[in-house]
Amino acid sequence: MTDQDRIFLNRINKYAEDVLKDIDPQNTHVSEQLDKLRPIMQELADETGKPLEDVFIKYMDLASEQGVEAENKYREDMGPDVDLELRV
Repeated sequence: MTDQDRIFLNRINKYAEDVLKDIDPQNTHVSEQLDKLRPIMQELADETGKPLEDVFIKYMDLASEQGVEAENKYREDMGPDVDLELRV
């Protein structure tokens, strides 16, 4: 992930902290959560001259990549036995 990608993702995540703070992600459809993020994504689309759909796709891709990075860091921090603990 590039520095520019991190700035993009952090900007959306910071906005999400505010607008999604009272939403239970386990009981709220992803489409509803994304709809709440539409204003910041539209702002980014306008700034970059890209279609809103491209911004949504980029956000989802980067969020997935960030999740993989977090999982890998967790596994590194926990050591080699974490795989055994997770499978039990």
